[in-house]
Amino acid sequence: MSDDIRGEAQGSAPVPLSVLDLATVGQGSTATQALRTSVGIAKLAEARGFHRYWVAEHHSMPGVASSSPAVILAHLAAHTDRIRLGSGGVMLPNHAPLVIAEQFGTLEAMAPGRVDLGLGRAPGTDGATAAALRRSENLHEGADEFPQQLSELIRFLDDDFPDGHPYARIHAVPGPVQGPKGRPPVWLLGSSGFSARLAGALGLPFAFAHHFSAQNTVPALDLYRESFRPSEVLDTPYAMIGVAALATEDAREARRQVMTGALSMLRLRTGRPGLIPMPEEAEAYEFSPLEREFVDGWLKNIVHGTPDAVRDGLDELQKRTGADELMLTANAHSGPARLRSYELIADAYGMGS
Repeated sequence: MSDDIRGEAQGSAPVPLSVLDLATVGQGSTATQALRTSVGIAKLAEARGFHRYWVAEHHSMPGVASSSPAVILAHLAAHTDRIRLGSGGVMLPNHAPLVIAEQFGTLEAMAPGRVDLGLGRAPGTDGATAAALRRSENLHEGADEFPQQLSELIRFLDDDFPDGHPYARIHAVPGPVQGPKGRPPVWLLGSSGFSARLAGALGLPFAFAHHFSAQNTVPALDLYRESFRPSEVLDTPYAMIGVAALATEDAREARRQVMTGALSMLRLRTGRPGLIPMPEEAEAYEFSPLEREFVDGWLKNIVHGTPDAVRDGLDELQKRTGADELMLTANAHSGPARLRSYELIADAYGMGS
């Protein structure tokens, strides 16, 4: 299965480059326009040699239209032919494992051999929304049961519950019960050491959320590699990191665009989620000293500027972390700016045409 995981670097890129899409919705725009932009980015990514395109599960966030990854992936599968498509990720505690196995078995039937199933254990939202999703106030229970849920999901995907198990006669369809077929490779996602250690112990590929937990990146990757045990999936570790990156022809414009994402994140973290603000609003916003400290720390971990500057920043980050793949997510109010960023980064590395 490692052939379904490991990519090949294109052009002068040090490792394979991929795309993480949040389907962000800016002020003055709509979810319809955001999802059309997602289709445009997926088609561009395929044409220019990006290895995979993932969408992430978020809930109750007006500025993010990716609450249903499986639905979006089915739409993207109809508009692409080769690029790998997947979740970055599906939040396993929010769903019954059988439901996820059915959804991603369906996607695999639609786009054979190019679907990834990335799994996280966070809720992808605030506590009240998580309780509504899970119909339970005990959110810690869902996270604590993640290894058990993961094992159950993999058995549904492989259709191999042992005789005597309560689920032995239950089949995820589409799936192996219909005949020999491939299935989506499972990735574990994380922003701390828990999933890093679990991914290593199970011999699974690991994706780390560097874009919002940069201080933990190197320790988590070290833990993953130290914990790794060869498996039928991988004989050696394979670690990918999510990286916030935005390229524009002009460095000042890149700063204007990423400030919109920074202000949006500030509002989210302080309980005021909304649409991604326009650059003019972000420029005029009067930050308190505490808010300024948060925003400056957030911007420090976004690789942004001219295409050459972004290329140099990505090269340095890959060298520092030893990541086997970089998955880029563009923080910007404007859909066209996000689309153009991926094009400029591909140009900077001489990828595709």
